[in-house]
Amino acid sequence: MGTSARSTVKPTIVLIHGVWLTPRSWEGWIDRYQKAGYKVLAPPWPGLEGEVEAIRRDPSALKGLRLTTVVDHYERIIRKLDTPVILMGHSFGGLIVQLLVDRGLGEAGVVIDSAQSAGVPVLPFSTVRATFSVLGNPFTFNKAVSLTPSQFNYAFTNELDPVESRKVYDRLAIPGSARILWDGAFSLLNPKAPSKVNYGKNDRAPLLFIAGGSDHLVPASINKANVRKYAKSNAVTAYREFPGRTHHTVGQAGWEQVADFALSWALENAHYQVTGDEVQAAFAPTPMRVEQDRPEARL
Repeated sequence: MGTSARSTVKPTIVLIHGVWLTPRSWEGWIDRYQKAGYKVLAPPWPGLEGEVEAIRRDPSALKGLRLTTVVDHYERIIRKLDTPVILMGHSFGGLIVQLLVDRGLGEAGVVIDSAQSAGVPVLPFSTVRATFSVLGNPFTFNKAVSLTPSQFNYAFTNELDPVESRKVYDRLAIPGSARILWDGAFSLLNPKAPSKVNYGKNDRAPLLFIAGGSDHLVPASINKANVRKYAKSNAVTAYREFPGRTHHTVGQAGWEQVADFALSWALENAHYQVTGDEVQAAFAPTPMRVEQDRPEARL
């Protein structure tokens, strides 16, 4: 990986989910990318190999789970692959992608509604409200904590009414690792926290931040601040905000536009050089444009 040779080998796409979700949250993306001819992996976090319903009954694997443990888990999976890899992550999965790219993995990284890496001290009120069930109670530290349907509706699916949101909740939601959320909170003012990255690294893979204009859990302001941290690097760092999209963006109506844009950008910017035919054949062209020439200057 990391080679500049022109390649006719299709990359493997690795999709990484976030807190309170499982790989099931990527089901539409998996199907879409596979139908386009790509090998797609969506491995669960360690201990979450079962279905949503089984994890709800026994969430013990989430208790005390650390961010570093999860990142190490994905690194082992990726290093075993013999094809170029495009990394995509949602929410805390986006943070995991940032950390994997920092470790030299992936030919391109796409982070969607990403939790911030260390030293990004931005905490909007909506984020506090969305995570208060965990961070408002220090006794949750090593527990697995569920969101109520109402809390999920606010944090993830605020584009939906409570009835429609409950359908998404019943299909996708699991308890979340409070320890990982606490790790994230402690990193806001600590640049040496487990979520630290080398913001000045020049030889890392290109990185695209995708934000949702209506996201309560990770508002666009967090992603913008995170992108600005990468101004120290000459590597490609891009930002794209989709108006009206919530933290449920990977499943929200119109998710196909986000998925197509993410893959098209990754193919066009990957460290390994794909053939022009591969980029053109990925999906129909999107009318939106990502500014890549140091977008942090305009945030």
